[in-house]
Amino acid sequence: MASRILDHIQVRRRSGAKSRGILRAGPLVLPVALGRGGILANKREGDGGTPRGRYRLKRLWWRRDRITRPRTALPARPIGPADAWSEDPADRRYNRWVRREPGEPGDRLMREDGLYDLIIEISHNDRPRIAGRGSAVFIHIARENFGPTAGCVALRPRDLLRLLERLSPATWIEIS
Repeated sequence: MASRILDHIQVRRRSGAKSRGILRAGPLVLPVALGRGGILANKREGDGGTPRGRYRLKRLWWRRDRITRPRTALPARPIGPADAWSEDPADRRYNRWVRREPGEPGDRLMREDGLYDLIIEISHNDRPRIAGRGSAVFIHIARENFGPTAGCVALRPRDLLRLLERLSPATWIEIS
């Protein structure tokens, strides 16, 4: 049976746990890791906060050398060795996908630790992009112990795969 595409998903902080939360997606209730700064209304680059707000889900990025293309209605793009994200507020490509040569700065999408084997790009700080208001905020795979992220929302791999089946470009994420 095919999963129903959702119009929205919600992320909330767990009581008493600044960097842990719950994601609600229709009948699914899934544990998530949040940024070390908790959920912040006034997100800034490097503050470790997960941005409060309502965002579109834009695209799935995945490591095809590790994972078969997941089932999802989101547009999907495989991650290659030169794929990175600009986190430099002085860069005209700030908070965008960029290609980087070995040794160049930027948040590399092809990581050894597996956290970015699945990434959902969200519309945080993209229209308009404001330098210093936060970049590379994704939904991705959580650390084994659900340790805090740098500002993203992170899930167990199996939960992220289940969630992907229910998402499309019309799906919103509300973080509050």
